[in-house]
Amino acid sequence: MTEKLQKTDEEWRAQLSELAFRVTRKHATERPFSHDDFPKGPAVFHCVCCGAPVFDADAKFDSGTGWPSFYQPASPEAVGQTEDRSWFMRRTEVHCAQCDAHLGHVFPDGPDPTGLRYCINGVALDHRPVK
Repeated sequence: MTEKLQKTDEEWRAQLSELAFRVTRKHATERPFSHDDFPKGPAVFHCVCCGAPVFDADAKFDSGTGWPSFYQPASPEAVGQTEDRSWFMRRTEVHCAQCDAHLGHVFPDGPDPTGLRYCINGVALDHRPVK
């Protein structure tokens, strides 16, 4: 297993926009429909913090929620999950396995083939087209 990437808050702040820092490092959530402009076509979505591939455009779908949604991660090892009990709810948080960046949440109401909906903050993703 690769050692996790760790940086101080000051190092993350220097690298990220203020919104990306709040979302990925402090577990905030961006406004819905603020990242619906990702280009269509073959692409891989990477963690904005460390560059690890976390989702593939082939697994992206329109959930109507206002956040980019995927039915599976790029690989089983790409993301980790933890229980989130904030906001008086019980949810499953999704984070980058490489740097622990908060990406969003996963819900059991997605499409086939997995039945999962990874509801991800667009600001946590770096969209990279595949040529």
